[in-house]
Amino acid sequence: MEIAGSVKLAAVMNELSTVRSVFHSEADFQHAFAWALRTLAPAVGVRLEVPQGGREYLDLLCLGADGHRTAIEFKYFTRRWDGNDPNTDEPFHLRAHEATDLARQGFVFDIARLERFCLPNGKMNGLALMLSNDQRLWSPAATTRRTRDQEFRVHEGRTLTGVLRWGTEGSWFAANERQLSGSYPLAW
Repeated sequence: MEIAGSVKLAAVMNELSTVRSVFHSEADFQHAFAWALRTLAPAVGVRLEVPQGGREYLDLLCLGADGHRTAIEFKYFTRRWDGNDPNTDEPFHLRAHEATDLARQGFVFDIARLERFCLPNGKMNGLALMLSNDQRLWSPAATTRRTRDQEFRVHEGRTLTGVLRWGTEGSWFAANERQLSGSYPLAW
């Protein structure tokens, strides 16, 4: 995946990991990501919290040469952790976000939003990033029991596509249903 037609996502994440490995919040992660991107590709413009009409905002819009753009949505979901960032020795006290089902839901909602925001002319792509220290998100479910967020699972190796329904057979919650036009392989 290339950001704004200029730099590979893997290069940005590698740059970011050499500087920071822990973040205080999603906003902290967004800012650090934008900074790492600008370090690698100074010509790429970055805009945080860009209005998309109504009450919707895009976390980060990256503006490259020749009209290439990348829309990025971020999620930062943590388990409780107290420690120091090994790169900076900065102390961190991360709180526990226990509702993994809602983390998955928010991530899928972001993908659906990106489909709406991205232009079909081939010069705009989208990227949904979730950073977490909670292995329940990147690992397959430990149980075979059907859960309400079953179709919203985001574990390593899964591909999200088509209609994703929230709930269980006979008890679907239509307001949370999302129709994805594309196919999205998940990699952690």
